Amino acid sequence: MTNILVLMLTVSIVPSADWPQFRGPGRDGVSAATGLARTWPQSGPGVLWKSEGLGEGFSSVSIAGNLICTMGDIEKQCHVVGIDREAGKVLWKTAIGKDGGNYKGPRCTPTQDAGKVYALGQHGDLVCINGKDGKIVWRKDLIKEFGGMAGGWNYTESPLVDGDRLVCTPGGRMASIVCLNKSSGKPIWRCPIGESAGYSSVVISNACGVKQYVQLLSNGLAGVRASDGALLWRYGEKDHFKGNTANIPTPIVRGDEVFASAGYGRGAGLVKLTKEGNGIKATEVYFNKELTNKHGGMIALGDHVYGDADDRGTPQCAEWATGKVAWKRQGARQGRGSASITAADGMLVIRYQDGWVHLVEAGSDKPYKELAQFKIVGSDTNSWAHPVVLDGKLYLREKGFLWCYDIAAR
Repeated sequence: MTNILVLMLTVSIVPSADWPQFRGPGRDGVSAATGLARTWPQSGPGVLWKSEGLGEGFSSVSIAGNLICTMGDIEKQCHVVGIDREAGKVLWKTAIGKDGGNYKGPRCTPTQDAGKVYALGQHGDLVCINGKDGKIVWRKDLIKEFGGMAGGWNYTESPLVDGDRLVCTPGGRMASIVCLNKSSGKPIWRCPIGESAGYSSVVISNACGVKQYVQLLSNGLAGVRASDGALLWRYGEKDHFKGNTANIPTPIVRGDEVFASAGYGRGAGLVKLTKEGNGIKATEVYFNKELTNKHGGMIALGDHVYGDADDRGTPQCAEWATGKVAWKRQGARQGRGSASITAADGMLVIRYQDGWVHLVEAGSDKPYKELAQFKIVGSDTNSWAHPVVLDGKLYLREKGFLWCYDIAAR
């Protein structure tokens, strides 16, 4: 019995030195890394290795054990790619479906769990892959098997693995959100909200003592009961997020609250979830149209949230509790266009669309205090993949390459 308990505890703990899914262990974009340098050489941090031949696309990376995974279009097919963490050597490439799409290339960041890799191609090809050799264990077609409906920019979601389950968002009338057995791909439940998929990824909430999956769909935010897929609550489906060009950022969950943002001039809202009879009620705390965010993501640190204002290259800081903007980046400096963001060691790593990367002090009292900057070699446009900071290293996926930089303090 003791051995079984130890095994259960071991399986449930995510090592601090792994980044097994999009936006990290907590899907919040916050790294546990410490001991990082607070300045970089003018030419940029030292390059530990560069991996090539990864194909075209906008996927970030997941890292578990000695395996790094990403995706790219290679030779007219969408591929999942496995890379050696220590040397950057490509270990395997697995074709999973068609290439192309509106903006060529996949956008999903593969999820790693217990030696398996779960990934979603831009045309709805959902696969489970053996991380050791890249062989496909099972596959599903979200469109053919679930009547899935994606937006004009195709599927961009990074699947969620939760225990023995995998949760993703086909969209559409029959199965807006689905839960599958992660080992076999067999459906456990389907939630027919009747709404097409947005471009966000599912997060877990335990608000009001009820485990639920929270997702930003094409028209609004939704909470679905984890046990059976029952729709618990909605928010913004009649106003804030309805009919938007694209709802993209991953929601942020804190206790009984959920923060959700969208770009194209929409803004962000904070929702308080409370018990109401046998159900859950979502009450708006605030909605601030200044807090737009297109696809760079939002980060919550302490009492504040950080993120680009839409895709303007204007990172800003706002109070979590009120939505009041504390500061915005001012002036025309290096770094323009959509800004992707991650946080580590009290700092923000911000990657701009034109290939510039900034290291910025996190804090509401120090408006955009820049500590260092450098430009990714060969990058000048659509530099969108989210940065990853882990174990004293910075990982940047750039077109067909993956750069690994040394950013540890010396």
